[in-house]
Amino acid sequence: MSRALFAAAAVLPLMLAAGSAVAQAHGGHGAHGAHAAPARPPQVRPTPKPRAAAPQPRRVAPAAPAAPADPHAGHDMSRMQTAPAQAPAADPHAGHNMGAAPAAAADPHAGHDMSGMQTAPTADPHAGHNMGQTPAADPHAGHDMSAMAGGAPNIPTSVDAVGGRMVETPPPAAALAAPAHAADLLFDPAVMAASRKQLLVENGDVRTTAVLIDSIEAGFGDGEKSYSWNAQGWTGGDINRFWWKTEGEGAFGGQLHDAEVQALYSRAVAPFWDVQAGVRQDFRPDGDDTTHLTVGVQGVAPYWFEMSAAAFLSTEGDLTARAEAEYDQRITQRWILQPAIEAAFSASDIPELEIGSGLTSVTAGLRLRYEIRKEFAPYVGVEWSRSFGDTADYAKARGDDVDATRLVVGIKAWF
Repeated sequence: MSRALFAAAAVLPLMLAAGSAVAQAHGGHGAHGAHAAPARPPQVRPTPKPRAAAPQPRRVAPAAPAAPADPHAGHDMSRMQTAPAQAPAADPHAGHNMGAAPAAAADPHAGHDMSGMQTAPTADPHAGHNMGQTPAADPHAGHDMSAMAGGAPNIPTSVDAVGGRMVETPPPAAALAAPAHAADLLFDPAVMAASRKQLLVENGDVRTTAVLIDSIEAGFGDGEKSYSWNAQGWTGGDINRFWWKTEGEGAFGGQLHDAEVQALYSRAVAPFWDVQAGVRQDFRPDGDDTTHLTVGVQGVAPYWFEMSAAAFLSTEGDLTARAEAEYDQRITQRWILQPAIEAAFSASDIPELEIGSGLTSVTAGLRLRYEIRKEFAPYVGVEWSRSFGDTADYAKARGDDVDATRLVVGIKAWF
């Protein structure tokens, strides 16, 4: 008995020293060694009384290959298992194949018993995916690329034709076998003809009427004060029109010198150009009226020169001609400067009219007008005229000047 007490007294200090060493070892490995945790003083827990009925079995960790020595090996840890420890957080790398990573860091959990943590493995996010080197899908898969292998399709172009025009095949014979208007196959042809005629009237065969007063003016020169007019107009469509013209001059307080009226058929033969034919009637104070057959052209030349020319064949067989041109030079939106020139010709001498052959006269004018409205514009200007050849000799014989200059004031209007 005394030997037993003596042995117990000798072993007790050793057991207390061993318990203190075990507590310090656990304090240094609280985060499994690799995960450093702040140092805390060792806690001394009271030793519970062992349960005789159900002693807690010891857990033996499976042997790991080439694992470092367990610092708890050889120590009795059963007396510290007072309460079941909480399961540590799930390993974020569980289920991933980390073998391909070069120079992997040492496993901080090596040598520890992790068997209690394998409750449910984490699902592999790459499960079912082929992670090999899969070639990209061909964007032309399913497309017929055979046409590109042999070049562009054989489509006729202008290069294949003479003159550089596209190759056109004639229409099939069946296309010309049907009526000119396909609607006649479904509806009464007479009703469709009336409809087409009405459509032409409403959209293409437009009837218009216009009156153009080129000038109504008074002239002031060295001689008597004079007046003159020049007007024209039409009625009809875009192609065919009835055209009329009139002009004349006289002296204030005196008699009418001459006047003429033309009635013409006008037909458009080109954009901006009409061919005109009709009759011209001259009126003179001495009663020597003359009728002429008239043929001429009228239109707008390039750069917007308004031009007209006509030939006149009288009932007496006298052939005369006249040509004129004018141009509107816009200074502002309302101020317009208009130069104009007119020349007269005769194929023979006409003594009763005091006209010689060749170039008989030239008249040039320059007028500045102000458009109060587009339809109404007063103007002022200057006009110069001269007779030539035998016509000038007739003027000298009756005591008139060969050339004359006068100031003109008038209006230009249209409606």
